[in-house]
Amino acid sequence: ARAGIEVFATGGIGGVHRGNHTDVSADLQELAQTGVIVVCAGAKALLDLPATLEYLETFGVTVIGWQSDEFPAFYSRSSGLPVDVRCDSAEEVAALWQAKQALGLPGGLLVAAPVPVADEIPAAVIEPLIEQAVAEAAAQGLRSAAVTPYLLKRIVELSGERSLHANLALLKHNAGVAAEIARALAQS
Repeated sequence: ARAGIEVFATGGIGGVHRGNHTDVSADLQELAQTGVIVVCAGAKALLDLPATLEYLETFGVTVIGWQSDEFPAFYSRSSGLPVDVRCDSAEEVAALWQAKQALGLPGGLLVAAPVPVADEIPAAVIEPLIEQAVAEAAAQGLRSAAVTPYLLKRIVELSGERSLHANLALLKHNAGVAAEIARALAQS
């Protein structure tokens, strides 16, 4: 925000870890404190999505569904969890951002853009792979910073690289959404 960057795109944010609610990614506090719009495909699917949304709510981060009423589950378009507000255009997001700034409210906005339909991995397909990878990590005694890289690599292996392709597609999609929002901000 200090560099004048108002919109940032990423694949997925960090969040509250499954089975260990004291392990919370620094992303969440940064988003609560820094004035930036973050476009993502939700939190990484290996995290505890309900707990992550609860954390964001507790710290006043508005979660916007990009053309969706539900928070995406990274590889999957739907998690069954509602967002705070739905926006169907970049202009709507820009208006919310400008209202937040005019009111002097701290922190950022989270724009959750579902993975493109053609690249989605349904939850019924990806969730068992995530659960298997989590169980393997626990059996190996992996902790803290070693867990996430292991899980991401293992999910790529278990999905036959399908998760890697979905990840690349959602990154491109999120960059496009962020560009639309940045353009709307510049034109308002």
